[in-house]
Amino acid sequence: MLRVTLEQWRMFQAVVEFGGFNQAAANVHKSQSSIHTAVQKIESALNVKLFKVEGRKTLLTEAGEMMLRRANYLLNEAAKVEAVGVTLSEGIETILRIAVDEVLPNELLYKSLETTSAQFPLLRIELIETILNGSSELLENDKVDIAIAAEPLMEGFSEELCELDFIAVASPSHPLHQLQREVTLEDLKLYRQIVIRDSATQEKRDSGWLGAEQRWTVSHLSTSVDMIKNGLGFAWLPKPAIANALEQGDLLPLHLEHNSTRRAQLYLVFKDGDRLSPAARCFIGELRHLSLSCPNAG
Repeated sequence: MLRVTLEQWRMFQAVVEFGGFNQAAANVHKSQSSIHTAVQKIESALNVKLFKVEGRKTLLTEAGEMMLRRANYLLNEAAKVEAVGVTLSEGIETILRIAVDEVLPNELLYKSLETTSAQFPLLRIELIETILNGSSELLENDKVDIAIAAEPLMEGFSEELCELDFIAVASPSHPLHQLQREVTLEDLKLYRQIVIRDSATQEKRDSGWLGAEQRWTVSHLSTSVDMIKNGLGFAWLPKPAIANALEQGDLLPLHLEHNSTRRAQLYLVFKDGDRLSPAARCFIGELRHLSLSCPNAG
């Protein structure tokens, strides 16, 4: 049988958190005597001294510091156990499956995931990164609950999330930057283009200009960026994904005669809003809010 209750550990934690017995009593709405009693019971049960008094300050002893670390862990775990009970009783899902087009700015995605996880600490998130039709296909096949896609859904809910600029770039040493004039489409045809493959398995599609005689096709945006930084070709890439490379001079925009910049729309899509879980709604709400700062968002 445990000799110290969770409530007594909470009282001990409160004394440390609020800087003294009086402050703890005021913040946890307990009498000062009950706070003192709780701490004394811990000290008596475990035969340790938790606090020492120096002047007007109540400070932790060395043993008290060690016990505080253990108490914090214990109370955090207890809170998680209670959260599990709430999750089970309210029917909140334990897994949220999201398909995300790789061109979505990471900052929007990471902040949305972090906020959702903070609201639902036991939630497991399965993130599938896609290109072009990949997100929509996963949603249509019920492999995910929510998708950030390059195309709206034929059936279900589709909402414009944000627009992204794609700019034509190459490394500073690339021959296209040595022309010292505007680059034409005929110029581009003479050099290698790096293209990102549609991750869909059923209905693949091409996007943008694909007129180069030599093309390398890769599966991920990061591979394309790395290849271009190493002088292996050119491509149109989403500006947020290459902002640092542009700032550091690892990539330079190509001054094309036409279409140096293109714009693409991203969509938030799901099948049935009435069936969305609380965690899914939380993620969607946060993503909508953050997308207001998305480049070129309406």
